[in-house]
Amino acid sequence: MEKYYRYWGKTAEDGSYHLLPYHCLDVAAVGWLLLAPKRTLTTYLSKYLGVQPEWLRRWFSFCLTIHDIGKFATSFQGLKPELDSNLVSAISSMPYSERHDSLGFLLWQKVLRPCWADSGSNSALHFSAQHLRGLEPWLRIVAGHHGIPPKEVLGRYQEFFTEADELAAKTYCSDISQILLTEFDAEPLADRSFRKKLQRSSWALAGMTVLADWLGSSISPEQYCSTPQPLADYWHENALPQAERLVSSAQLTPQPATPFTGIRTLFPFINQPTPLQSWAETVAIGNQPQLFICEDMTGAGKTEAALTLCHRLIAAAAAEGIYVGLPTMATANAMYLRLGKAYRRLYASTAKPSLILAHGARHLSDTFRDSIDWPNSATNAIDYDKGESSGEAYCHAWLADSRKKALLADVGVGTLDQALLSVLPARHQSLRLLGLSRKILLIDEVHAYDPYMNALLQTLLQAHAASGGSAILLSATLPQQMRKSYVQAFCSGLDCNLPVLTDNPTYPLTTHIGQDFCAEKAIAPRQEVARSTKIDWLTSEQEVLELIEQQVKAERCVCWIRNTIGDARNAFDVLEQCEWMAADKLSLFHSRFAMLDRQRIEAQTLECFGDQSTAEIRRGRVLIATQVVEQSLDLDFDILISDLAPIDLLVQRAGREHRHIRDEFGNRIRQTGATDRRDPPVFYLLAPRATDQPEKNWLKAVLPGTQAVYRHVGQLWLTQQILLKEQQIDPLHNARVLIESVFGDAYQYLIPDALQELSWDAEGDASSKRGIAYLNQLDLNKGYSRSSAEDSGGWDEDTNIPTRLSEQTVDVAFVVERGGQLVPYAQVGKFPWDLSSVSLPRRDWEQLRSKISQPLQARIEALKETEKVLKWKEVVPLIDDLSHCYDQNKGWSLNQGGQE
Repeated sequence: MEKYYRYWGKTAEDGSYHLLPYHCLDVAAVGWLLLAPKRTLTTYLSKYLGVQPEWLRRWFSFCLTIHDIGKFATSFQGLKPELDSNLVSAISSMPYSERHDSLGFLLWQKVLRPCWADSGSNSALHFSAQHLRGLEPWLRIVAGHHGIPPKEVLGRYQEFFTEADELAAKTYCSDISQILLTEFDAEPLADRSFRKKLQRSSWALAGMTVLADWLGSSISPEQYCSTPQPLADYWHENALPQAERLVSSAQLTPQPATPFTGIRTLFPFINQPTPLQSWAETVAIGNQPQLFICEDMTGAGKTEAALTLCHRLIAAAAAEGIYVGLPTMATANAMYLRLGKAYRRLYASTAKPSLILAHGARHLSDTFRDSIDWPNSATNAIDYDKGESSGEAYCHAWLADSRKKALLADVGVGTLDQALLSVLPARHQSLRLLGLSRKILLIDEVHAYDPYMNALLQTLLQAHAASGGSAILLSATLPQQMRKSYVQAFCSGLDCNLPVLTDNPTYPLTTHIGQDFCAEKAIAPRQEVARSTKIDWLTSEQEVLELIEQQVKAERCVCWIRNTIGDARNAFDVLEQCEWMAADKLSLFHSRFAMLDRQRIEAQTLECFGDQSTAEIRRGRVLIATQVVEQSLDLDFDILISDLAPIDLLVQRAGREHRHIRDEFGNRIRQTGATDRRDPPVFYLLAPRATDQPEKNWLKAVLPGTQAVYRHVGQLWLTQQILLKEQQIDPLHNARVLIESVFGDAYQYLIPDALQELSWDAEGDASSKRGIAYLNQLDLNKGYSRSSAEDSGGWDEDTNIPTRLSEQTVDVAFVVERGGQLVPYAQVGKFPWDLSSVSLPRRDWEQLRSKISQPLQARIEALKETEKVLKWKEVVPLIDDLSHCYDQNKGWSLNQGGQE
């Protein structure tokens, strides 16, 4: 019996074990199937690397057979010393102090590499010095099978491996090479240009390694093999047939697309496509990676146009799936429901494509939970709009059990964060990057991200283009410098020349970029939404209250969007005391509600002000809100008031006024060609009095909290100046003027001296955020290695590189006392702790923690011991003196202020 049969690779709770050589072959067999020569990714990678698909398959599969060679360490084997007397015995002086993935790379560097440089004649492992240099990146790739690259500086290998371990590993590698590397041409490994190309491809191959290891490791204990048999026999009789079943059950094969026959294929309710949608139906597309940027007004049907482009790209074999990235979990939930009605029409009637929701609270979505392993679940039918046929969303359980797998699904919807993790040194980022390859990255509300996330997004676009992916970016308001930066990033990934873009293009506009073309196309507006909104100014909160009173008495519905939660709560408290304001007609919506209450309030907001709302329910109703209503919620108000904010956000907010066509009472009119019968819309802005020579505290006089949220006071002043000049928001005629007059480089010099210092501070903060993004992100040009994140140190297990830079927050769960016991605030059957949770500023938590008595803190610690879900949460007891901190209709109230 060969010595390598004395090592276990996997164990089960019942004491059964699977021999290490067979586990390695299980994983390699999965890789063998995933890199089948006719698979799209294999074709793409082999073409880019300049090798034959079969060569890539054989070589990568061999590398996978040694992905777990670190487990040949006696230090690792000692983790299960009582399995079987025939296995390697533990040695107390050899503790398992380094992970086996890094030990495998160490073993190759110190033992196998010298051995392979001088192999015997009966081995296929014989490499020159040049070959060995080309081999090292492959060993990093497969050693990183747990989602991060291996460490490359460790102690003496003799601290972990005995001489018997070394011999077993050498013999195993030699024997396994006879199966996969006989008559193998290793010359590409010695080619310098091949090694350089491998650096870019290494990330996809690292993701493939993680995927192969996950699937290959998923065999049940009944399939474990602890009886030695020849490696070749196990490979052909066990590993390959088993891999066929595993890969098939995971449903990773791209689903066949249905031919594109028009936008009504996806959206039967569309009778007359908008101009943007018509362009999406007819624009010339190829089968290469390409970038689309669609800028159009709110209500122009951008989402449907984007999905039409997706359908055409998938039908043309230019892509195999979609990932939709959105700014927030709430917007992702809304998009998931919309896509659930249409996505299956992208694919053939016999196909079974997966739709997945990807964010941290997706388990709270009943619709998503019901979709897992349809049709075995009880029900998951999604109601369609009138005129649509019914359908179901489906997600395979294997894909749904971890957000890390979400990007492998045919269609994914989630926050942009899930995609950004693929360019940060986070565990399993390579799997995310693999999932995105050959997919269409669809980013909605692309203007909504701060400088940090924007810098990461540009890196993601570059990486996505380099891996053969296409992208679609949607926005109603996009500064031209931002548009140019996205184009530059994508072209960099394609390794093509940067096109010259028009400096002052018309609006609406589409930009279409490919390897050898650039097209900017002016789009006609959708007349139903090409409306002009007059601007009117208010200079005090008292004036706002008088306006709200007037409109409530006229039976109109009103929304006041405030820039801080503190200001929103204050306004709500004042209105609550007004005799003319009915308590059941007033509501508050911001981000610091427990999830249970936030879901309730969001549903009520949609009921009262959404597409289906009636005149009766809207009459005299007032909503005080923060930025939570700014995007992606389909809301329509008769009267809209806002605190002064940057122009792009005001344009976005203005889209929430007269969004739907209604009669003079507020009832929805759905007839084609109908016009709104309400008075022309007026957008009221609360702001300081206009002046050409503002003082330093110009903004704080009226909006004291806003400066903490929107620090670039100079751009707020520029916003007021251009709106005073234009007197209206009319996207068709002045969208470019509005945006560029605030964000254009030439206009920054117009900011008054008194505000320049504040503006410089804001510019410095933005520049700092971009700098942090550049430090945090991976250097993908360095290939899959620790050095790709040497600036951030991000591969360190204790380092958490964020996808967003924001105020430090703490995830807390509220508890109340019932029957002498501490219980979750949300008294519900499913996920009570999640629904009792909210994210609070760390400063609030620090202030609150000192107010919790020692006896109560002891009870909380005991609760956390029994409720494991609270391990990563702080607990806030809404008891006695702390009960006033939270109200189900007002939310968290310890401090007045703070950003949404």
